[in-house]
Amino acid sequence: MQQIPTALLDALEGLPGFDRAEFLHAHHDIPSIASVRFHPVKSPAEERPARLNSICRDRSGAFNVTEIPWCPDARGISPRPAFTFDPAFHAGAYYVQEAASMFLGYALTLVCGSMTGLRAVDICAAPGGKSTHLSSLSFISSLLSNEIIRSRVPVLYENTIKWGMPKVFISQDDPARIGRLTESFDVMVVDAPCSGSGLFRRDPEAVKEWSPRHVELCSQRQQRILADALPALAEGGILAYSTCSYSRAENEDVLDWLVEDMGMESIPMEVPPGWGIHPSASQKTGAAGYRFYPGERAGEGFFLACLRKRRGEGTASPEPGKRSVWSTQPMPGAGDWLEHSERFLYREHTEGWMAIPEELAGHQQVLASGLSLRKSGLLLGKIMKGRLNPEHELALSTALRYDFPGLELADEDALRYLRRENILPSEANEGWNLVRYQGLSLGWLKAIGHRANNYYPMDWRIRSAGPV
Repeated sequence: MQQIPTALLDALEGLPGFDRAEFLHAHHDIPSIASVRFHPVKSPAEERPARLNSICRDRSGAFNVTEIPWCPDARGISPRPAFTFDPAFHAGAYYVQEAASMFLGYALTLVCGSMTGLRAVDICAAPGGKSTHLSSLSFISSLLSNEIIRSRVPVLYENTIKWGMPKVFISQDDPARIGRLTESFDVMVVDAPCSGSGLFRRDPEAVKEWSPRHVELCSQRQQRILADALPALAEGGILAYSTCSYSRAENEDVLDWLVEDMGMESIPMEVPPGWGIHPSASQKTGAAGYRFYPGERAGEGFFLACLRKRRGEGTASPEPGKRSVWSTQPMPGAGDWLEHSERFLYREHTEGWMAIPEELAGHQQVLASGLSLRKSGLLLGKIMKGRLNPEHELALSTALRYDFPGLELADEDALRYLRRENILPSEANEGWNLVRYQGLSLGWLKAIGHRANNYYPMDWRIRSAGPV
């Protein structure tokens, strides 16, 4: 661990929860704790003890599992397991995420959990931790996951597909372009690019990049992103703003700017004192924020605040004028593949047949009218010679029929499948077979006579032999 900049330590003096000696002790002497958040459908509560045992199997033996109080679906695990070699990880049974950032779910549930049918947007979404969390919240009916950096879109797409929620769209757009869809979202999440001081313990290289000038540049960029995107938030809508920085300029000062210049009002939240989360207030307006420091609980440094957009700050986005591309006429044989296929609308696209929950079709058209959508429905596959050649996305989707027949593979065969090796289980049927592990879908395998084709995505395959 490199020396933490003195300029940062001096700037943090007097901030809520900051203790210089404890801060240094946490960075130099307390190791990071990995944490996982379980999928609400793929890993129901009664299956999680067994899932944890599977995650933690390791030659070294003992693991310590701790609860994350603000996220009942999550657990901290130390030492860090080799997640890559757990097939359940690739099936989307859980997501590996910093524990502090899971506070987002608690905050939004507290602020708007009594509502239903909320349209959400995650402005800076890659790699997908907050987006997968948002899509798991029952009051979120649709989610746009946006990532402006092209190189980061593939990992967002992969994690979204593995999580398997049909309510999620993906775009690659500048926040200003999203902002032109005025009043289109009820919830906006901006996990803003920041100076990264909250990640020093996990990423020592970030120490080299930190400087007071970098903090100031990040603060300016955060305000630009917010100013560009906020017109898309509806009147009375909720903004969740977060960073992985400790600096006041990137946190409380940004809250003051949001309240004074951007028509937002702070939303204080009740947080149990035993959780080790430190409430703070901005200097000018007293806007409420919540600080996390490493060492007190699982997770790294983090800051989050919720604000409400005041009434009368914008005009509603018009509904699309063009005719809907979605049809009530289902894909042939849709009921053989989809649970509740009657709840979807369909279209045949150049990539194949697509489906979308019926209630999201209008919102999808609004998004498609102004954005570069990279995912705008559930890709089912292409019909060839009267039969569906299914896509990998369908295998991992929660919309797939619960009773769809599949091949159950044990550990080693599941890992061979995930390495994209050719396997042919004796119980495979001629044609398409759904590959499963511990009841979780992994993907498709097509048996042809005495051989089989492995259709696991080439770019997603496990490339290493095993943990060392």
